[in-house]
Amino acid sequence: MEQLRGTGVALVTPFKADESIDWNALEKLIDHVINGGVNYVVSLGTTGETPTLSAEEKLDLIKFTFEKVKQRVPVVVGIGDYNTRDVVKRLETCPLDQAAAVLSVAPYYSKPSQEGIFLHYKAIAEASPKPVILYNVPGRTGRNMTAATTLRLAHEVENIVAMKEASGDMVQCMQIIRDKPDGFLVISGDDAIALPQLACGMDGVISVAANYFAADFAAMVQAAIVNNFPAARQLHYKMLEAFDLMFAENNPAGIKAFLHHAGIVENAFRLPVTPVSHELNAQIKAFLDKYK
Repeated sequence: MEQLRGTGVALVTPFKADESIDWNALEKLIDHVINGGVNYVVSLGTTGETPTLSAEEKLDLIKFTFEKVKQRVPVVVGIGDYNTRDVVKRLETCPLDQAAAVLSVAPYYSKPSQEGIFLHYKAIAEASPKPVILYNVPGRTGRNMTAATTLRLAHEVENIVAMKEASGDMVQCMQIIRDKPDGFLVISGDDAIALPQLACGMDGVISVAANYFAADFAAMVQAAIVNNFPAARQLHYKMLEAFDLMFAENNPAGIKAFLHHAGIVENAFRLPVTPVSHELNAQIKAFLDKYK
């Protein structure tokens, strides 16, 4: 799993004004992030507006991403749901031959117990033909996966190899880093606090911001990994205001506004996601006008 150290980017799904997938824009975005120096890409993460995609579209996106990445960097595929049996079925039918790993979000809405979360992931890991990356994001799922549950999975389930941690709880993150098994990767899912998390010992970031700030974000992460924190801090503070603007109203509405100003994607969504407000869009444009 060394190939998943560093910067991963959770790709947005570009849409046209008629809400169809904009394949040309997605190809442009893939080239942008790879040329910027990211270490791998994530297809079908929550930033990709996966709840609004049909099963057929998800398969098409996986295949298209493999085709356009052309093995320049590894591809991680997001496959998660609150229905364990459905995730297991999708793992058996999705085209994962070229995938480096599967990123699976913790079960949402039903708010299961910690034992339920453990058994959910155990079933997924046993069914998956690829290594599994846990994903804890309680702000979206409604239930935090505790450090104890994460560590139990890391130690007891062989095919679980990494964790994307987006709880924002630094103490929980440090407990996982301290007690994880050798070789188990702990990956930040919070752009704004990725630098202090890297300083604590995380192995990288799966980033939203890197869709736009691919070069600067990848350089920040790489500098931190080699303990060049003066350089990493400089880049972190350069982007800090952008992190606030990006998540002020909604993800991925924020990052799509940035990418729209860059001419990479249209500012288009499927409901219930809508574009950022005029006020926030003006703030984003003002920030980018002075960003160098």
